[in-house]
Amino acid sequence: MPSFISAFEDFFQTYFVNSIVLNQGYNPVNTTVYATLLVITAYFIYKALNKLKVKIDRRLGIAIAPFIVLGSSTRVIVDSGIFFSFLFVTPFIYVLIFAVTFIVLILSLFFEKRTKSKFPYHKTMFAIGVVMALTPLTILATSENVTFNFNALLYVIGFYVIWPVLLYFIKWKDSNKAVLSVQMFDATNTFVSLTFFGYGEQHFVPNFFINSFGPFSFIVVKAVAVIAALILIDKYSKDKQFNNYLKLVIAILGGATSTRDFLRLLLGV
Repeated sequence: MPSFISAFEDFFQTYFVNSIVLNQGYNPVNTTVYATLLVITAYFIYKALNKLKVKIDRRLGIAIAPFIVLGSSTRVIVDSGIFFSFLFVTPFIYVLIFAVTFIVLILSLFFEKRTKSKFPYHKTMFAIGVVMALTPLTILATSENVTFNFNALLYVIGFYVIWPVLLYFIKWKDSNKAVLSVQMFDATNTFVSLTFFGYGEQHFVPNFFINSFGPFSFIVVKAVAVIAALILIDKYSKDKQFNNYLKLVIAILGGATSTRDFLRLLLGV
């Protein structure tokens, strides 16, 4: 038994602790575990939203948006060396931001009910989220640890602008266009970061393609994967609520990583 415990401790240290403490990024083991936990958590969140009778639509997406910025900007504070806490690194920051977001959602729904819908939950939630997100953004903007990178902004805009222009002329669901736009913003930031500014990719799966075929391959692979996923969702998910929820999850994942990468580029972190 002691040897088993020791082996487990070594395993956990190698594949989970070191990736955080030594900033080693992701590996096949923690990637699989985190992905599994994400699927399980997403399922229970969907059940909770149904229980709360929250309609999964554009209003919910708008309400959640500032909290994505909150989580990503807080993570960049750690990246910049301004402050460090294990709560602000993956996977703990996802748990923390989800908890904050869900609590604010509950309070906003309660306020909507108490005011007889005079203050819709999504407006209250959005306002609270904006106020909360301003704190880490202000810390970053006023820190001596960061330097505004104007060239990075131009590169990102230059390579990303093709996507909204292209999608404008394509007949497709607005929800699909929105999700693909968010995910391609993520891909664009990764491409620009790796190609022009010497950053490295920490995620295991993207690393495989990037190391094998170069940074631009990530844009191609992500576009194909996201488009295929959206087509499959529309084809096999006949429940509109569940359909919207799956797309919202994909958008949140892309929004979280793209916002963090964009802020890092913009602030030279």
